[in-house]
Amino acid sequence: MAPPFGKLSYLYVGTADFERDLGYYTKVLGAEVLWSYKEFGAQVAGLRIGDGAQYLLADHRPAPSCLPLFEVDDLKATAKSLRARGWKPKSDSFEIPPGPCYVFDDPSGNPIGIFENARPGLVEESFGGMGRPQKPGRGRRT
Repeated sequence: MAPPFGKLSYLYVGTADFERDLGYYTKVLGAEVLWSYKEFGAQVAGLRIGDGAQYLLADHRPAPSCLPLFEVDDLKATAKSLRARGWKPKSDSFEIPPGPCYVFDDPSGNPIGIFENARPGLVEESFGGMGRPQKPGRGRRT
């Protein structure tokens, strides 16, 4: 039987002190900063700390927390199929930079996100690396 979702693309982690935690990930752990931006009151960085999912450090997420975001081919079809089995999202779908997304909790309260990658590469194109200047109005909050 195939797994219900596609790849685990992101681990969305909260921080109580963005600069301190970013320093820890880069200087102590040796993580690579793939991109970083501050827009709409949120500071977010995409980090590579190992193979697999990109690690997103975000000051608008509560700390401690970790929200896994799984990619699905067709968000509407996936949501319809899940609803038929009793699934309930926390809210209507909303947009993250790659595309539409739903967040839901398992019965124990652990958050899980599913999204459709409708805009692949948007984050890297819009925000680039640490040294790239920010483009006004191009930021999107995840």
